[in-house]
Amino acid sequence: MIHPNTELKYIQDTVGYGVFATQDIPEGTIVYVKDSLELVISPTDYLMHSNDVKEMIDKYSYMDQNGDRIVSWDFAKYVNHCCNCNTISTGYGFEIAIRDIKKGEQITDEYGIFNLESDMVLLCGESGCRKTIGPNDFDTYYKDWDKKIVKSIGKLFQVDQPLMAFVESETRSELDSFFENPESYKSVYSLKLKGAYVPAR
Repeated sequence: MIHPNTELKYIQDTVGYGVFATQDIPEGTIVYVKDSLELVISPTDYLMHSNDVKEMIDKYSYMDQNGDRIVSWDFAKYVNHCCNCNTISTGYGFEIAIRDIKKGEQITDEYGIFNLESDMVLLCGESGCRKTIGPNDFDTYYKDWDKKIVKSIGKLFQVDQPLMAFVESETRSELDSFFENPESYKSVYSLKLKGAYVPAR
């Protein structure tokens, strides 16, 4: 589920649609949470679809740590990648704003966390654009992603959280543990596909 202060807007033919803030969204705000309405497509279910349907699933889903493809029921599936993204997935099953997002600004994400199976050419246009992202990005960048998350997640209880009601109780307990003991932080690396190679820490 995407944050309520957002809207879907057409950008251009090469990009298609994007999600934009309709109000200021402060750093530390949960911008997306996987809720009970999301469509979960198991690896077996995926194989049973036609190639045309697989293509659409690949375009609008992300792969979780279990190998399931998740398709959002709302327009969260239209959030675009940016190498200077303003939101990022966390090990707690939601995405947070990693800086203040202004009204009218596009909501952007880090696709490298989505357990990509092949390289993807990027169109983000940022000066520091990686040009392509792929399966190796998780191992290459997860420590940098964790630094961004830790910096922003500390503001979680300082800002309005309209999506907190959709965060699972077990996850809320994990968050309580983190705020009591920062050493219990759940790395974004927990989102990597299970059974995949784990680098030395």
